[in-house]
Amino acid sequence: MLHCMDEIELFRRLGLALGIGLLLGLERGWHAREDAEGSRAAGLRTFALVGLLGGLCGWISLFTSPLFLGFAFLALTMLVAVAYWVQIDGDDDLGLTTEVALLLTFALGAVALLGDMAVAAASAVMAVALLSLKRVLHGWVARIRRFELAALLQLAVISVVILPLLPRQGYGPGGTLNPYELWWAVVLVAGLSFLGYVAMRVAGARVGAAIAGLFGGLASSTSTTLALSRMVRGDSGLGPSLAVGVVLAGAVTFLRVLIVGTIFCRDLLGPLAWPLGVMGLTGLVGAGGLALAARPQRKASSDLKGVTNPLALGTALTFGAVLVVVLLGTYYLRLWFGEGGVYVVAALSGLTDVDALTISVARLSRNDLALQAAAVAIVLAVSVNTSVKGLIALVVGGRDFGLRVLGVYAIVLAAGGATIWLSS
Repeated sequence: MLHCMDEIELFRRLGLALGIGLLLGLERGWHAREDAEGSRAAGLRTFALVGLLGGLCGWISLFTSPLFLGFAFLALTMLVAVAYWVQIDGDDDLGLTTEVALLLTFALGAVALLGDMAVAAASAVMAVALLSLKRVLHGWVARIRRFELAALLQLAVISVVILPLLPRQGYGPGGTLNPYELWWAVVLVAGLSFLGYVAMRVAGARVGAAIAGLFGGLASSTSTTLALSRMVRGDSGLGPSLAVGVVLAGAVTFLRVLIVGTIFCRDLLGPLAWPLGVMGLTGLVGAGGLALAARPQRKASSDLKGVTNPLALGTALTFGAVLVVVLLGTYYLRLWFGEGGVYVVAALSGLTDVDALTISVARLSRNDLALQAAAVAIVLAVSVNTSVKGLIALVVGGRDFGLRVLGVYAIVLAAGGATIWLSS
């Protein structure tokens, strides 16, 4: 028990409490290094003493009552509040960061004495890292658009609030509709899309069409293809560079589908890894060839104004509805026509959405659909979707641009088909 700890253990824990105070005090002292002596709310020595005080109060509470530690924290809070009130009298824009950090130092000092030392030390390091990132975090906040903040909140609602409340059992024909798994699919696809959007928002406009294609494939390769094709329509000189972005977006789609499929059925990793891996690698090589063939462009813009935030709540709900239709369609067509019915659904789904079909087939393969048949259906859907994106590039971006993209995609589809045939 802690109240029976020997002197060595006690001094180790008090040393950690002191070290936590010194660490937080060092960061706060450096932050206020240009302030005049005596004008700082708390510096290195104050933080070190508060950390040690937290440890000692925790030790004393072992021999008196846990209430002692609570009253000590309350007394420190009142002292800090008075000091803050005195300071704010002449400065209406004074923050509370140092005061909160001081209270946190006391709490971590107590944890170092009473609880897990590793947790106390790790928490102190995380607190210092957070304090030191002030300018970076404020810069991010300044760059966030209103609809992006709304999207982040929507992601939190659908994942943290709604998902845990849904039942984990099948409903409908054959128990096909599992509310928890359906909504988890919505969260997964929306989260991947939002991650891709954020990455494209941060780096795409500065780095170029290639980075935009990589991140756009994670968000939505179809919308990325449409956006880049529209740019080519506005300036045909960008065609060679933007074709690289379109092909990269398509290559990333193969890898994304592989990840989504294996998340819902781990056994699909083997049957899917070869065809989708070969198709993705072929796409990357093809994009490299297009990049080498393209002449340097003075205007390699990748502003991607045509690519919007993919995490609107309506988009997530629409995906859920499409997934339900695909699940029911797959169930009934397979019931009526066997594996051939699954292939029909796969081909039709590839015209609009690949993720819904991938999730549907992956769930079926956990029960009674052969893994090889599931892999063929997913590859078929991705192949149809790839052909659709090639046609978009041709129709929207023009003949030269479309032929560049379709040339690579034809090789990609041939490689995927050959891999499926050899592995069957």
